[in-house]
Amino acid sequence: MFTESKFTLIVGAGPTGLTLARQLQRHGVPFRIIEQSPTPFEGSRGKGLQPRTLEVLDDLGVLEEFLASGGPYPSMLIHLPDGGTMPRPMGEVREPSATVPHPNPLMLPQWRTGEILAQGVPVEYGVGLDELTQDESGVHLKLDNGEEFTARYVVGADGGKSTVRRAIGVAFEGETQESEQLFIADVKLTGLDRDNWHIWLGPDGRSIGLAVCPLAGTDDFQLVSPETDSSVEQLLSDADPSIGLQHVGWTSRWRANVRMAQRFRVGNIFLAGDAAHVHPPTGAQGLNTGVQDAYNLGWKLATGDDAVLDTYESERLPVAAAVLGISTKLYQRAVDNQEDAMRRDDPDLQQLNLNYRESPLAVEHRAGPGVLQAGDRAPDHPRGDGRVFDLLRGPHFTLLALDWSADLPDLGIPAYRIDEASDAYDGQGPRLFLVRPDNYIGCAATDPADVAAYLKKASAA
Repeated sequence: MFTESKFTLIVGAGPTGLTLARQLQRHGVPFRIIEQSPTPFEGSRGKGLQPRTLEVLDDLGVLEEFLASGGPYPSMLIHLPDGGTMPRPMGEVREPSATVPHPNPLMLPQWRTGEILAQGVPVEYGVGLDELTQDESGVHLKLDNGEEFTARYVVGADGGKSTVRRAIGVAFEGETQESEQLFIADVKLTGLDRDNWHIWLGPDGRSIGLAVCPLAGTDDFQLVSPETDSSVEQLLSDADPSIGLQHVGWTSRWRANVRMAQRFRVGNIFLAGDAAHVHPPTGAQGLNTGVQDAYNLGWKLATGDDAVLDTYESERLPVAAAVLGISTKLYQRAVDNQEDAMRRDDPDLQQLNLNYRESPLAVEHRAGPGVLQAGDRAPDHPRGDGRVFDLLRGPHFTLLALDWSADLPDLGIPAYRIDEASDAYDGQGPRLFLVRPDNYIGCAATDPADVAAYLKKASAA
């Protein structure tokens, strides 16, 4: 017998599912989060956190712990056959600016990302989804421990082989290249410095034969090689016999798998993270895109409004497709052994330029909008002893007013004058920016009535 409940079930406790759980927690939305694995994930896998993700973590109140646990990406060092070395830049280190406080990616192994995000989240480990159906009364579920219940919403954040996606019959379009595989291992080594990402070239003198990257915040290295049939010992011995192997931890064989779900929403069931899109590892895009799926979806689930929830797919599916194209392009450069294959200075990789301008939730009322428009990421800026991001932090909508001499409108949400951020929030004359709970600009206007109308529509509970 199914028991009814109004909670949301999150299936999968990776970074995507955990981010969503944190979002629902701070919005006061009841939820359960289950994870089929009996223990948290133990490998390095997605080890790069992009600038936009760092801003999400700032908003969630966990950024300081991430910064203390991780570190910057190391420089790449090519080891030549004659014993010499050659540095190869991945990109320039960017300085923080008024609008972008965290311009560089942070390296942190995925197990540590999950560990931090899981703090205070009641994950039910060793519990998987067995059956799922839905009708007008809700989503009916049966877990593999025999428990049956009905949830209001279900979010599949259960990876590329998603049980949720298969249960709702959503196509996972794309391709898998069985001939393109990588062996990945977390190892402890001696005889190798931790200041560089070490690269040994393959027999052709162009492709990467072995890559060994020190994992910031740990004593481990991540080892990657296209030689999937060789042991770790053999790979290291062939590269440099002076390297000592102390321990082999998590290992994985990755195959080129580039796919995206045809739909991100079916009724009251949603797909996020790898359940919705799987990426090549190049460019550190997959985990970051999943975290931002959850960041987008969380506040919308809190509204319980169908029209608002529809915008999850209309906003995130095009973004996922674009990001998938970027990571696939970078992967193809590596396959083709292009000289710039390892450069990571494309600004699109930061994910700061992603926007929702075409969304129904992006409403631009100004006759002459500037560079910053409805649908764009709300930029940071110093403000007195703090920053604009300090005002935005939390689950609320926020009203920002510039060149505004009249009283601030009372809309039941935090409202601030930020005239010192005039360059960042460009435009002419008095103007209002309503920032959504995921810190994108929902409405840009000059009349408070337009903001009030938008807020009523977008925050209906």
